[in-house]
Amino acid sequence: MNIIINSTLRIIFLCSLALLCSTATSNTLEQQRQIFLLAEKLIERKDENAFLNLSATLADYPLYPYLQYQWLSNNLSQTDKIMAFISTYKDTLYADLLRFKWLNYLADHDRWNEIIQHYQASNDTALECRFYWAHYKTGDQLLALNAAKRLWTTGRFQPKACDPLLSAFVLSPVLTPELIWQRFELALKQENIPLAVYVQRLMDKPDQDIAEVWLQVHKKPELIEDSSFWTSNIIQQGRILAHGIDRMAKSDLDLAITLWDSKKGTVAIDTETVQRLERRLALALARVRDNRAYDRLNQLLNVDAEIREWKIRAALLEQNWQHVTDALAGLTPDEQKEPRWQYWQARSLTETGNGVQGQIIYNRLSTDRSFYGFMAADAIHKPYSLTDTPVFLADNELETLAGESDFKAIRELNFLNRQAEAQRQWWFAVKKLTKDRLKIAAKLAQQWQWGQVAIITLVKADYWDDLALRFPISYLSQVQSNAYRQNLDPAVVFGLIRQESMLDKNAQSAAGAKGLMQIMPATGRQIAHSLGEPWQVDSLFNPDINIKYGTLYYRQLLNQFDGQFALAIAAYNAGPNRVRKWLFDRKNIPADIWIETIPFKETRKYVTSVLSYSIIYQQRIQSNALKITNWLSDIRPS
Repeated sequence: MNIIINSTLRIIFLCSLALLCSTATSNTLEQQRQIFLLAEKLIERKDENAFLNLSATLADYPLYPYLQYQWLSNNLSQTDKIMAFISTYKDTLYADLLRFKWLNYLADHDRWNEIIQHYQASNDTALECRFYWAHYKTGDQLLALNAAKRLWTTGRFQPKACDPLLSAFVLSPVLTPELIWQRFELALKQENIPLAVYVQRLMDKPDQDIAEVWLQVHKKPELIEDSSFWTSNIIQQGRILAHGIDRMAKSDLDLAITLWDSKKGTVAIDTETVQRLERRLALALARVRDNRAYDRLNQLLNVDAEIREWKIRAALLEQNWQHVTDALAGLTPDEQKEPRWQYWQARSLTETGNGVQGQIIYNRLSTDRSFYGFMAADAIHKPYSLTDTPVFLADNELETLAGESDFKAIRELNFLNRQAEAQRQWWFAVKKLTKDRLKIAAKLAQQWQWGQVAIITLVKADYWDDLALRFPISYLSQVQSNAYRQNLDPAVVFGLIRQESMLDKNAQSAAGAKGLMQIMPATGRQIAHSLGEPWQVDSLFNPDINIKYGTLYYRQLLNQFDGQFALAIAAYNAGPNRVRKWLFDRKNIPADIWIETIPFKETRKYVTSVLSYSIIYQQRIQSNALKITNWLSDIRPS
């Protein structure tokens, strides 16, 4: 059998050489691709001699470093060849990837000095632990234990590779009771009960008893209401109370605030813990639209950007424009320049009788191509500023970039239909580019029909004015036909698609949403059944089906919320049940205030982005020029 296999490989090898010797120059790259694929098969079969002979003919092929990386990944004992590869190809993606695998191999074989010699700073915690364990094993224990102190202070379990280092740390005098309590509390904050219980076992008996009380409060925060529960005079009493209040606030915010206000003066609590909990409760009130939020936020001693922003939102919810003015005055100078707060500054001035100054700010802001710029333009009846300045390309700039080794490799990976590897190589390559060259790379990605990659690359270049690149109009016929079928504006559908997937038909979220309009499989299945259509989850990657189902789903949301665009858009992102919780029971509220006070930052940004993208897409597809305020009537109670 071995004779047959070896004979087959010899035939493959000879055929490859014959292919290479062809005089047809135009076919050289195609020949190299075939040889590359044969070489990969030899790696799978672990035929070293045949692989080395064959791969030597590919030294000038763009994927040669990738091929060598694959082979060396299976031959990590060949130190000299690995070091030569890392040195020769140090500027490629594969040098660091191979180094990572090799260092782990060295650790598996207790080659500690070599790990120390060849390690480079890494974001991989497991490898970092092995590096410091190498120091410990070679005698530099103090360095290793001090590094372990940092790795210890987390509320999650570290990778198994960290066990030797952390075990040594636990047995060392570097671990103090304070560090034990710190990790115990961090574990509880991250709901990591198993880790908290493990850390509890490292305490002495009195501290274990205190930790047990803390664990009980974590599991059942209503225990803090029972005065008999606080009979023992324990050192951590104040922190346990604060933890219980924090937990209770998730299920009964009113009770949590009442208990906190009545008990915080009866136990010893450090100032940092008090302020942290006061902040937590004040923000919670703001996010549930409680009218106590502004006063509570105003009493905080430690004020950061998040508190400053929520003070404004709390004042907006009151529609108390003097409070809005006061809160805006508390922003830093840089924050005051942001379009969002410029809009509310103008709105506040107008509402308090200083319309002239408000008009000046609206006028200045109306030149900004954003949700707030468009709202400002509507406020003073000005046309939108839709500046479109495509990236300028000098002669041969695209060809020059495409001819560089990194991008030639990406092109080959694309040709071989290895999209994931091609994109990994792309993001490695563009990290090395200046902003000017990033703009060229974005145009190259656009030329390669990598729409999403082109958009993200242009963002990295900090360039926003190439509207054709940033807002492509692929799938125009499907969008228009389905939008008209559902009585929707095609520009709004494009706004949703642009926000959801950047028009990538193969997009897939971590939560499992798929395709252009990021439809969850359960939603897709429900729609398919309602239409009497066959269902396959992969059909969501079909643009025709995805747009059909996405527009139908958005129409259903619009119907649920009585045609209120802002609510339907928010529901597309956060779900209709959440949106209903964000509505007021008995009064209307201006749509701009409702949007600004959406509790989720992601959904706030989502709604403003979809609306502003819809305005831009109106220009791109030359549809009817609706104003952004046409979509934003007052939000009515559910």
